[in-house]
Amino acid sequence: MSELAVLVPVLDRPHRVKPLLSSIEQATPEPHRVLFIADSTDEAEIRALEEAEAQFIVVEPPATWASKINEGYRRTEEPWLFCAADDLEFRADWFSRALAWAQPDTGVIGTNDLCNPRTMTGQHSTHMLVRRSYINEQGTIDEAGKVMHEGYAHEYADDELVQTAMARGVYVHAFDSLVEHLHYLVGKAEDDDTYRLGRQQTIRSRRLFRHRSRLWRRQQQSSRRRTATQTSRSAR
Repeated sequence: MSELAVLVPVLDRPHRVKPLLSSIEQATPEPHRVLFIADSTDEAEIRALEEAEAQFIVVEPPATWASKINEGYRRTEEPWLFCAADDLEFRADWFSRALAWAQPDTGVIGTNDLCNPRTMTGQHSTHMLVRRSYINEQGTIDEAGKVMHEGYAHEYADDELVQTAMARGVYVHAFDSLVEHLHYLVGKAEDDDTYRLGRQQTIRSRRLFRHRSRLWRRQQQSSRRRTATQTSRSAR
């Protein structure tokens, strides 16, 4: 059985299918699975996936990066899931280097996207490995069995996942696991309709994130209080 499923939500970027597949295959040891998740109405994307003989599923629009990741989780069974995108370039040994950081209780492993300043200092991860058992047992801050909260269009879904894992004490950051984000904001891609669609939804997603952040901050405070109480008792 494959140990890894790379989940790739896609929207209107058929030209990225073959380069992404090539990048994954060259940098990732077998066995592994790559599963694309496309809109049922995205005909050009579906043609490109068929031509590349890629494994894919379709979902009915409107669908988001977060909801597609969740669907990919439901359609796979591998113990590790990688929350990917089509504008990535995988570097050699990225998976083994990420796993080297894992502890028995690790639920989320962040990778270095060589793009976002926070990912390069270990404060965040835009694309991450998530342990299936963690999703099954804990999931989002308020829904077991989900990787991402589906209220986000795209942006801030990764922030919630990472900050929730940090609050639970189950996050590690693999600085040497390199999965480069070929993002237009740093001049690694051209701006396009998919990026523009994401920008249109940023304000709403930011408001939702600020509202929901109380949930994992509350849990983090509770965990600190429990730790302080246990330390006090053991010192008596």
